[in-house]
Amino acid sequence: MNIRKHPMYYSFVGFIAGVILSISSYALAGMTISTNTPAPTSQSNTFPLNEIQRFTTAISEIKSYYVKPISDDQLFEAAIKGMVSSLDPHSDYLNQTDYRELTSLTSGEFGGLGLEVTQYQGVIKVISPIDDTPAFNAGIKAGDLIISLDNTPTDGMSLKEAVEKMRGKKGTIVNLTVLREGQKQLLTFHIVRDAIHVKSVKSKMLGNGYGYIRLNQFQADSADDISSAIKNLQTQAGGQLNGLVLDLRNNPGGLLDSAVAISDMFLDSNKLGSNKLIVYTKGRVQNSQMSENATPGDLLNGAPMVVLINGGSASAAEILAGALQDHNRAVLVGTKSFGKGSVQTVLPLDHNTGIKITTALYFTPNGRSIQALGIKPDIQVNNVKVVKSKDLNAEDLNYSESNLTGHLDNAQGIIPGSNKITSVSPNLIYDDYTLYEGLNILKAMSVIENSAQKIAQKE
Repeated sequence: MNIRKHPMYYSFVGFIAGVILSISSYALAGMTISTNTPAPTSQSNTFPLNEIQRFTTAISEIKSYYVKPISDDQLFEAAIKGMVSSLDPHSDYLNQTDYRELTSLTSGEFGGLGLEVTQYQGVIKVISPIDDTPAFNAGIKAGDLIISLDNTPTDGMSLKEAVEKMRGKKGTIVNLTVLREGQKQLLTFHIVRDAIHVKSVKSKMLGNGYGYIRLNQFQADSADDISSAIKNLQTQAGGQLNGLVLDLRNNPGGLLDSAVAISDMFLDSNKLGSNKLIVYTKGRVQNSQMSENATPGDLLNGAPMVVLINGGSASAAEILAGALQDHNRAVLVGTKSFGKGSVQTVLPLDHNTGIKITTALYFTPNGRSIQALGIKPDIQVNNVKVVKSKDLNAEDLNYSESNLTGHLDNAQGIIPGSNKITSVSPNLIYDDYTLYEGLNILKAMSVIENSAQKIAQKE
């Protein structure tokens, strides 16, 4: 049976380690839910008798000698959980609550803080805060290490336990103690829990026909929202954009279908040659083999693109960035992405529980594995903060001969100062240095492309 055709099939590429403090808390990279996934035919399903005896003996001894009574259900559930979680950080046992939350697949609104987190060296690490959520507004940053939750150390705390402690009733407070790189002292945050309403797409004009789209995560309607944003930007630009900056920084991922659809918007299969791949997977089980291809058309009509990424860009964001990079459709700017390139499959154990195990790896069109390596930007721009000088404005950076006292006027009668470069946001260099550099790169790409077109027309 083809899992992708089954009514219980769902595919996700994001929400690192399944933690978004939401009811979609186990939506992992490439995760599928299946009710019938055959094991590899070469894998033996027999078990050594001596190992079974050792296992049952251990259960018997625990029941006999443990300091307090413990039920068979507790022991077997703990055994399954320990067995699965020992495989890798993304494999886990799903109890009744976890499985119910997963299969309900309610998305777009949830309660919590608005954080994507994972486990790192025994503590909880922030992958990224979601824009305009309590965690984001409180100042939590990607890379922060959560040392304690409500004065309870996270050292040795499971990811699930941490998530449960951070969840709570809307309006209540959770206290986070954070270790941040570059800070000598621990930081304390008192964050009020709230219902999280996630708007995945934001857009604006950067001036002179250059558009900007921020994609926070890949939701079911993100592709439609991106399409609408592009059309709106094109209208503002007078019909055609000179270029587009697509911001995937701190995007933890989301739905696979959304990542593929958005990739396809910018990839015209008629211009890709023989390799029309967007993404593909490899795994031991036949049903874990998957590939997605581009189709004709490009919403930007070939206008140049810059994609911004960083260490908080993961899963679906890496699939999109990798596809555009491999096909030379966009220049990637920023820092290396997270490196979440594995596929998890949820296998029901009964009607109420299941296990989530890694079954495949994602690959970019050129055959690069994302897993543990991430996507390297074409141009590295570190997340630095340009400090504004009280004696220097952004406009003063455009300094030329015409600014000199007593300069000679132009013999052709050009008004001094008329050559000054203008910007819709003169403070962009201070507000967002990576975006500032990305926009400069995009402008250079546009100039080069226009020059090439003029040369081609003359020939």
